[in-house]
Amino acid sequence: MADSETNGNREADRRGFMRRVFLAGGATAFTAMGGAGALAFADDGSTPSATPTDSASPSPSASPTRAPGGGGPGAQTITEDFFGLTTDGRRLDDLFTIHSQGVDTAPVVAAANAFLAGLTDTQKTATQFTLRSTEWRTWSNLDPGEFPRKGVSFADLTADQNALGTALLKAALSADGLETTEKIRRINNAAGELLGKSDDFNDVLFYWTVMGTPSTTEPWGFQLDGHHLVVNYFVLGDQVVMSPCFWGSEPTSMEIDGETVSVCQEEVAASLAFIQSLTAAQQQTAIVSATKADEDMKAGAFADNAVEAYAGISATALTAAQRKKLLAVAEAFVDRAKADVARARMAEIRAHLDDTYAAWIGGTGDDDPFYLRVHSPVVWIEVDCQAAGPLGGAYGKTRADGPSQLHIHSVVRTPNGNDYGSELLRQHYLTSPHHR
Repeated sequence: MADSETNGNREADRRGFMRRVFLAGGATAFTAMGGAGALAFADDGSTPSATPTDSASPSPSASPTRAPGGGGPGAQTITEDFFGLTTDGRRLDDLFTIHSQGVDTAPVVAAANAFLAGLTDTQKTATQFTLRSTEWRTWSNLDPGEFPRKGVSFADLTADQNALGTALLKAALSADGLETTEKIRRINNAAGELLGKSDDFNDVLFYWTVMGTPSTTEPWGFQLDGHHLVVNYFVLGDQVVMSPCFWGSEPTSMEIDGETVSVCQEEVAASLAFIQSLTAAQQQTAIVSATKADEDMKAGAFADNAVEAYAGISATALTAAQRKKLLAVAEAFVDRAKADVARARMAEIRAHLDDTYAAWIGGTGDDDPFYLRVHSPVVWIEVDCQAAGPLGGAYGKTRADGPSQLHIHSVVRTPNGNDYGSELLRQHYLTSPHHR
């Protein structure tokens, strides 16, 4: 169990950070973006100051900005309302609608309710937030020493409570997704122990928050947030939006107790298989730079409103076999959700395949560090090989050595306003009689 005084100091640091965020951004407690139709996120205890509008296309009143994707301390601010990732500051309409997807959400609802019921009153107060809380947006890849979290961590919970948390993950994720979360935490812990940094790098400082009340009919969601591992999971009826999600590790492979533990291999393999399937002429279009920087991620933490134009090669320029390999990159991430959620998500991605672009940075050899971005109206994926970070000593690397496949950051988003299920939530509030 974590020391209560340490937790209190971290919470005080977090609250101080949030106060600085909102003072810096001039954010109000609960607003709807004028004319934009995007639901703003509110601090808990506030009430709506305006009814969401029914138009989703105009750009926000201030141009969206993006923070660097690597999650550096200087990037961790919210200074604007949520609008979503776009190509030019304007969202596309009619991409996301409330409709039946046939996803069985009853198990995840039951697991979330059981998890909340297993918390003490104090823990539940610290963990459960209003549905439109800004807590959705304050996730980070940084370790908890650099970026304090809200909610309860695995360290705060008893064995029985942690078992209920694991059951929630099992209800939301596939076997592959669950294994990925466990391996990320396991490597994080082993690397921390090896370097004597276990206070911040371990397998227990990963934090739970729940937004709203778990329900099979009303919207709600949960977030798991920690170093190299972030899952945002929104539920509305039989629809699920699992984004933004951040998957990463440093290192990506490590000997632990006589066993080689490897993670984030699927996305690396799928990315290389795609770029290596292209002809030399196609690669000339897809590769936007042969020079790989220490980090190239554009839409990591605190970059909800990133504006990035399409780049690279269009899927329309690919053969059927190459298009299948491009889709395999998306499948490497989507398949970390339950099978029915993954099927619905891949159907959405395939429907917009002709509007999908792939941009590559770096070399194309099996061991070369690289960056791949897959970008369409409905999906944004970045796979970024980065230079050594705070755990570089665990595999004998420093930042001066440059990027490698031993440090991976990946992020998955839903562009045009549906990260955190925001567009579905907006439509729900507009169309549900009890919210009118």
